[in-house]
Amino acid sequence: MAIRMLPEWAPHERVWIGFPSDAQAWGEPLAKAQEQIAAFANAVHDGGQGETVHLIAKGAEAAARARDLCEAAVIVEDRLIGDVWLRDTGCIIVGSGLARIARNFGFNGWGNRFDYQGDQTIGRELAEASGFAVSDCDWVLEGGSIDVDGEGLAVTTVDCLLNPNRNPALDRSAIEQRLARDLGVERLLWLGDGLANDHTDGHVDNLARFVGPGHLVIPEARDADDPNAGVYADARARAEEFGCRVTTLPSVGRFEQDGEAVPASYMNFYIGNAAVVVPIYGSRYDDEALAALEPLFPGRKIVGILADAVLTGGGSFHCSSQQVPN
Repeated sequence: MAIRMLPEWAPHERVWIGFPSDAQAWGEPLAKAQEQIAAFANAVHDGGQGETVHLIAKGAEAAARARDLCEAAVIVEDRLIGDVWLRDTGCIIVGSGLARIARNFGFNGWGNRFDYQGDQTIGRELAEASGFAVSDCDWVLEGGSIDVDGEGLAVTTVDCLLNPNRNPALDRSAIEQRLARDLGVERLLWLGDGLANDHTDGHVDNLARFVGPGHLVIPEARDADDPNAGVYADARARAEEFGCRVTTLPSVGRFEQDGEAVPASYMNFYIGNAAVVVPIYGSRYDDEALAALEPLFPGRKIVGILADAVLTGGGSFHCSSQQVPN
């Protein structure tokens, strides 16, 4: 059996989190995005009750800003990081203990949309600095495009993994074979479309997340103008038909920036050792969504942190992080 990718609720040794650093890329929201990512890092560290946090900044100015905003025990590293989305550019650490290996997948800027210096190298750099053997994988895969339950089941979207802008020579069967070989995936649940206007082509970590073996949480639309009402309903139907248990919680609803509906999602939460950190957006559904997650994570705090500025960069807390299992 291939070494398996562990579920996010398995104990973590540390987590890498990208820190917004590039004023040209982020523009006016930069300072607020930095504050929100720092608040995320502090919540995951939780005064030492959580896990070791490595906040990865680019340049002396950004690193100094990160140190000013974070708890003293949060480790700030100045490295050549491209965009902050380490979920996609970082290695996926598979296995546990002495058997851990860093899987280094191909990355092409979310279907050749973006090209930032450092995106191609930061995953290997962080893994090697942490002492991991790095195994290069011969295809493009972003960590946000899959989620696993720890017992051989993974979930993804057709919208992303079968998009010809990633692996045009690979069909569904070939992708399933590579997931089995590289991450130990034995069964794959294919959902359909991702969220509207998601430049990742529908990463599943904005749509459906495992909270236990065979147990997914998926949003449901409460408003007639929710741009993803059909996406959520279709995902739930596919998951239940597959045999998964599904828990629903309200979606954020229609959330606009610069006059356009953007993919704001509570699903982009991060499951840390001590806390589950959930992006919130000032929606009237924020409190209900946080309350719905509480019974799913006994023993962990549910912490909501505003993430509207982070979203201007195209993602949220889960997207900016990559955990290292024990």
